[in-house]
Amino acid sequence: MDEGYTLAPMRLLVTGGAGFIGSNFVRYWVEQHPEDHVVAYDALTYAGNRPNLADVEDRIVFVHGDICDGSQAEKTLRDEDIDTIVHFAAESHNSLAVLNPGLFFRTNVLGTQTLLEASRQVGIARFHHISTCEVYGDLALDTDEVFSEDSPYRPRTPYNASKAGADHAVRAYGETYELPVTITNCSNNYGPYQFPEKVIPVFTTSALDDKNLTLYATTENRREWLHVRDHCTAIEAVLQRGKVGETYHVGSGVEASIMEIADLVLATLGKPDSLKEIVPDRPGHDRRYLLDSSKLRTQLGWAPEIPWEVGLAETVEWYAANRAWWEPLRARAPVVEGGWGTAG
Repeated sequence: MDEGYTLAPMRLLVTGGAGFIGSNFVRYWVEQHPEDHVVAYDALTYAGNRPNLADVEDRIVFVHGDICDGSQAEKTLRDEDIDTIVHFAAESHNSLAVLNPGLFFRTNVLGTQTLLEASRQVGIARFHHISTCEVYGDLALDTDEVFSEDSPYRPRTPYNASKAGADHAVRAYGETYELPVTITNCSNNYGPYQFPEKVIPVFTTSALDDKNLTLYATTENRREWLHVRDHCTAIEAVLQRGKVGETYHVGSGVEASIMEIADLVLATLGKPDSLKEIVPDRPGHDRRYLLDSSKLRTQLGWAPEIPWEVGLAETVEWYAANRAWWEPLRARAPVVEGGWGTAG
């Protein structure tokens, strides 16, 4: 927060508040804004984990709720006198979306529209929607091109398409009903409390148990990586200083390939390269994403603070120190990478 900048106390509903980014955001917000009222709203699907909030449970309200249930959503907004929504709730695992696309369109598109309608009925002061770089499709590995806020939408997978549909619904409610909306499209996040199905935690937990790290065959495909805490500060900047109706990109500018990540995880843990195993590519596997985040940086004064290699090492060390957190979750993962049959 800018020094000297003040904001009236807020009453926030954080959807997906027991998930990876949502729980980190809830924790960040109650630490930085103890005067605000925070409600974590989560359906507690396989990736939602109430213990993610254990250290802040006494400072928040938790509601076990589904964004697809409009009556419950509207009741919660009214009962808790919510003025601001930060909407993280989504199915987000690309591999699962290949196997069960209907789940993603239900939650990400219809769920978002249902929540928007509840917000319209109640008269929410700000609806902030969390989106992804993946709505734009992918980039060639050898290009200097980046995605801007004006880039065309070209989703290539069911997950990408479902998030694109959610973005369009948010903008439509802003235009048609004048619901005060903002959107952030973010690059890949990493950090503590990420469910052990995504690449960094699955590599780390596998290496800790001396199991193979499965790498897709196109090992040079790259992603832009941002520490989850830097994502939280970006959302804070948009809530405090962002312009209603605007979209802002949140990115670090730091790219890493799957091979580079595997090497860093193994080096941090002192494990051998022989643990790397190549598996078939996921259908529709995107090559590269990179966001132009200059609008957020120049207009709102935001910048990431956690260097990639420092943040990655700290994240790997967090998983090494918190086996009791991730070990019970690992069995919940619904996909075996490289086995493109049916969801478990």
